Amino acid sequence: MNETHRPPAEPAENDQASGSVLVVIPARGGSKGVPGKNLAPVGGVPLVARAVRASVRARRVTAVVVSTDDPSIAEAARTAGAEVVLRPAAIAGDTATSEAAVLHAMDAHEAMTGAGTDVVLLVQCTSPFVTSEEIDGVVAAVLDGGADTAHTVAPFHGFVWREGADGSAEDSAYGVNHDKATRPRRQDRPQDLLETGTAYAMRAPGFRAAGHRFFGRTALVRTDPAKVLEIDEPADLQRARALAPLLDPTAATPTRDDVDAVVLDFDGTQTDDRVLIDSDGHEAVTVHRGDGLGIAALRRAGLPVLILSTETNPVVAARARKLDVPVLHGIDRKDLALKQWCEENGIAPERVLYAGNDVNDLPCFGLVGWPVAVAQAHDVVRAAARAITTAEGGRGAIREIAAWLLGPTLAR
Repeated sequence: MNETHRPPAEPAENDQASGSVLVVIPARGGSKGVPGKNLAPVGGVPLVARAVRASVRARRVTAVVVSTDDPSIAEAARTAGAEVVLRPAAIAGDTATSEAAVLHAMDAHEAMTGAGTDVVLLVQCTSPFVTSEEIDGVVAAVLDGGADTAHTVAPFHGFVWREGADGSAEDSAYGVNHDKATRPRRQDRPQDLLETGTAYAMRAPGFRAAGHRFFGRTALVRTDPAKVLEIDEPADLQRARALAPLLDPTAATPTRDDVDAVVLDFDGTQTDDRVLIDSDGHEAVTVHRGDGLGIAALRRAGLPVLILSTETNPVVAARARKLDVPVLHGIDRKDLALKQWCEENGIAPERVLYAGNDVNDLPCFGLVGWPVAVAQAHDVVRAAARAITTAEGGRGAIREIAAWLLGPTLAR
């Protein structure tokens, strides 16, 4: 028998039922529909890291494990705060089930820790907007509500149709959850609930015995239909990136507590991406005085600032001298130069804000914790950014970033 629950308000610690709660996040390297899917950024954060962060923040979760066969996914998972279980090839192919990955990871985690598991969760990377509240909700339905299994669902009011077996006129399409002859009003129809594919909780002993995620009494935990999105096709990823600024629970600009250094592209980021050329071939660019004030304020606040550019024109170095900040320009591999600069200065890349505007900035976006696109950046750069300025490059974007970190009165 199914039951419907809503995620509870955050419980006080002394109200929580006891139990070892393990989250397993399957994230294999291969994906045919969206190559490299589990590392694809949404809101500037790889999908696997988004799932890990939501799981780590959940109050009822004891441990978070990512099951993967891919070294890059493993590194991203560890950086986000998860343990990693390397998945054997036998359960890493296209036909491997999520249940097989969860069982293997649970066994491996128990062998490593010597501790048993009371409740095991399957949390999917393909649901980019999973929240800690949803995860706590399915755990509570099992630990507090007495269910054997629980998963997230969203209210669904649509009419579902199915085409006939052969598509012929005689084998006409038919209604699945309604009669073609009767079109009841929404309020007169039974409430359908759509499985979101986001989070599943199971009593561990029952899961071992059944071998699948739906056994015994199942509880349904409602979530916001607006956040329901599973990434199976490239178009799904595009939609997720467009929705991230609206739906991310922590969609926000960084603060000083989030950032230890600021690295800035030059052309199109500190300029408006135009070049003025005189009759002798000399080039000139336009910069914004407010950006200079912002950079000065960052320096006074003790934040290291670096200008990093592929441009060879001496105007880049001249601007850096004017701002009194270090510069690396004429650089082909900006990501390698940035990584080396971080190592030399003892700065963790995940604590770096990097601002850019074009596709040659994407490798650096993948390296840092705060990839930022200026307003007029290329679409793929905006999609990969964790934050986007409202001002355009060369028109106050850097001043805006400084205000994020230092507050709007930074110039005082």
